[in-house]
Amino acid sequence: MPDLFDDEAQPSHRPDLAKQPLAARMRPRTLSEVRGQAHILAKGKLLRRAIEADRFTSLIFYGPPGTGKTTLATVIAQSTGSRFESLNGVESNVAEIRAKIEQAASWQKLRDETTILFIDEIHRFNKAQQDVLLPHLERGTVRFIGATTHNPYFYINSPLVSRSQVFQLESLETDDIVALLQDALRDNERGLGGFPIEATDEALLHLAEKADGDARKALTALELAVSGVDFEKTDSYQITLSVAEESIQKKAVLYDADGDQHYDTISAFIKAIRGSDPDAALYWLAKMITAGEDPRFIARRLVISASEDIGLADSSALQVAVAAQQALEFVGMPEGRIPLAQATVHLATAPKSNSSYAALGEAMKDVAEGKTLSVPLHLRTRFRKQLATDSGADTAAMKYLYSHDFEGHYTPQAYLPEGRTYYKPSSNGMEKRIGERLAFWKEQSTGKK
Repeated sequence: MPDLFDDEAQPSHRPDLAKQPLAARMRPRTLSEVRGQAHILAKGKLLRRAIEADRFTSLIFYGPPGTGKTTLATVIAQSTGSRFESLNGVESNVAEIRAKIEQAASWQKLRDETTILFIDEIHRFNKAQQDVLLPHLERGTVRFIGATTHNPYFYINSPLVSRSQVFQLESLETDDIVALLQDALRDNERGLGGFPIEATDEALLHLAEKADGDARKALTALELAVSGVDFEKTDSYQITLSVAEESIQKKAVLYDADGDQHYDTISAFIKAIRGSDPDAALYWLAKMITAGEDPRFIARRLVISASEDIGLADSSALQVAVAAQQALEFVGMPEGRIPLAQATVHLATAPKSNSSYAALGEAMKDVAEGKTLSVPLHLRTRFRKQLATDSGADTAAMKYLYSHDFEGHYTPQAYLPEGRTYYKPSSNGMEKRIGERLAFWKEQSTGKK
């Protein structure tokens, strides 16, 4: 019979690492335990007020992995005293949805209990599956919380979005993840507080930075750092920087080939070029290349930017962009990144003008909205002589003047009825000289009788 006063016979307060992953054990249970997301959960913010007052119907959370979408749903259920039922958009079907809703209706009728139906990866549901929820949301049978890594305004049916409050969760800041790791190291009940573990500040910072805003990834790495240690034979263990470096995989760039990250990153890339910031443009280029973006897509956007944002302020920009596109096709990747970088820097540092692009927009607007103008008679290639004969008009007045027959290869002549002006050159780069040339020709036109 064991000695009740023998230390070795006492029940261990150390958590069993084999039972549940650390990230799952450390899942916050209350709003006060949630790290990050202050933009929606800080005191006085809309979502916090709605949760504390228990005044919400349907919610949709979207954001990158590991930002707490599922956690927030469970915290809301606990905070409001609601039953919690969950489904996954990948695995569930209409029958399972109906079964959960019927259960919720029974609990509401028999025990007056509200059920929160949480659907992870709601964007995976097709239209018919999403539509099943609509009448039950209207009746209040369930409170719906959906989670997705995709923008709900593009990937979720409009009727469901219109019935829900949408909140975007952001990647956690490095400081928030460091604090989360420290919580895990101190917690005796759910974390690693029952083990003789210490971690250096450098090690925790490394784990937090490499997690790239993903709390789950950071906690998994922390658990991996101690997974091979026999604590029955170890009095103390330190997680050093070298241990941390071995515990977390190479940083995976958060990027979805057809979602928000794809569009947001290329948008930032082009805006950095337009804003003449080569450093920012190179960073976004590096992110796309590292994440495996199609380099042809990047090259196409460079060609567009060369005309849209730089234009005639530096006409060589288009040549450089097209050359980069052709070089990419010729040499392939990874070397193709070199001409892409050259073109990126050239475009970012070039003088900017969108005058020709804007001029075309104005002209197209007039064509679409205004009266269609007729081609002046002296510019027509057919029937000019016939028209003059039939109408008895002055043939000389209808004569086309061949520009190359005149000094400077220019002579004033009407090419458009009503004399409209679309192109207004900027004073940037080479376009300044174009403006001066147009002004000179205009003076000749004004001065000629």
